[in-house]
Amino acid sequence: MTTIEYLSLPLHKRILHKIISFFTSIPMFFVKIFVKKIPQFFVGIYRKISQIFFNIYLFFVDGDLKTKLSFIFMGFGLLTRKSLLRGILYFLFQVAFIYFALTIGINSLMKIGTFGHIAQSSYVDPIVGIEIYTYQDDSFMLLLNTIIFAILAIVYLFLWYSQLKDSIELQNLHRIGKTIKDKEIVKSLVGKNYHYVMLSIPTLGLIIFTIIPLIFMILVAFTNYSSQFQQPKELFDWVGSYNFKKLFGLAGGAASHEFAYVFGQILIWTLIWAVFATFTNYFLGMIVAMLINKKGIRFKKLWRTILITTIAVPQFISLLFMSRFLSTNDGALNQVLLDLGLISQNIKFLEDGIITKITVIVVNMWIGIPYTMLMCSGILMNIPADLYESARIDGASPFKMYAKITLPYMLFVTGPYLISNFVGNINNFNVIYLLSGGNPQFTNVKGQMIQSQLFGAGQTDLLITWLYKMCMTQVEKDYGVASVIGIFVFIVVATFSLITYSRSNAVKNEGDFQ
Repeated sequence: MTTIEYLSLPLHKRILHKIISFFTSIPMFFVKIFVKKIPQFFVGIYRKISQIFFNIYLFFVDGDLKTKLSFIFMGFGLLTRKSLLRGILYFLFQVAFIYFALTIGINSLMKIGTFGHIAQSSYVDPIVGIEIYTYQDDSFMLLLNTIIFAILAIVYLFLWYSQLKDSIELQNLHRIGKTIKDKEIVKSLVGKNYHYVMLSIPTLGLIIFTIIPLIFMILVAFTNYSSQFQQPKELFDWVGSYNFKKLFGLAGGAASHEFAYVFGQILIWTLIWAVFATFTNYFLGMIVAMLINKKGIRFKKLWRTILITTIAVPQFISLLFMSRFLSTNDGALNQVLLDLGLISQNIKFLEDGIITKITVIVVNMWIGIPYTMLMCSGILMNIPADLYESARIDGASPFKMYAKITLPYMLFVTGPYLISNFVGNINNFNVIYLLSGGNPQFTNVKGQMIQSQLFGAGQTDLLITWLYKMCMTQVEKDYGVASVIGIFVFIVVATFSLITYSRSNAVKNEGDFQ
């Protein structure tokens, strides 16, 4: 369909066309990723690695004795060419890495196939005559130490190659009578290369607090790590794809099918919640901002202040208050409605599946609309007034001006915000957990609670709150299945974000509103 044909369609058909094109683009997105992007990525990696090996060969052939000794002793070529600071740092890292490898790393790597051999042993003390327990292998620490060892090994190889490059560079400079002193290195780090120093700190934090936990979570998804295999008394083991099969009902048995059913229900509700929580706040917040900014509206500052007041109160306090306010038996709202004679019995705002879902969406609107109103107010003020004036002269209705001027401008500017807000709502832990706690619980065909089999899953639980319950609040914890859920959430969020952002006008038509 050409652009002219698309623009000639009615509004509802254009919206339908965008929805259809979005879903039809998903298969092509994966085809593009797996057929083009991934092969290109690995080809690029292969070329870089080949170039590195070729450079190492040249370093060895062209290097003098000092450079050749740097292959064994990191920093030797720098130390002997008066670059003491870098040479000492390289050598200290090599010593620290070898010490960690010999004491912890290699031992953990050798046992990672079985996660250890003996978790706990005991013997009777011949003097006091009591049984004493000793702990040997710890599956959790073996996995964690192996991941740390692997990352340190990658860093070691990178630094080993870097010090060879530095050594050959100093060798070439020494031939023409030049050297690079430590003062020049320090001066460059606080000068033109200062960004490397500043980026090293967040990079280290990224590795420690994001990359290592992420790798750990992915590997745990292939183990039976749960409350039944708690270290140090028990060792957990590899189970392959069992946790994935269990989540999707392929593990066999009625319990597995029941588990898959609940997972499907929570997944559907998570997506429904994300759509409603995102777009109700967005469009209603935009409408409120337009009403307040409209010419002739009095007390604009007052209305903005009233709405901002809801933001001033911490969200968790508001949600806990609303949870109490909407309680079935002793909630203030039910009591007021009973006193006024509007209802004959208490409404189960937080105990009935459908009603609770509607309630959390409405409460989220009350919390989220003020944020969107503030954001939209600033953007609306920047839309050129002459656009609206020209539209009025041409006889455009208020709805036509909104559909043709206001909404396209807002979507262009706030497109990335909408994507991030949608992703945030998929993982919106606070609203669900603090307001409804995920309740009510799922029941089986006979109406019996199946909480013990499903780790406390409730009808208003999101995947993120179910994952939290599975790992933190339930007696029977299953970290393996929780990790699979975490991986699945990441895949859904990443796929949606990449496809939507790449198709948004903020990317495709970046210069249109300059």
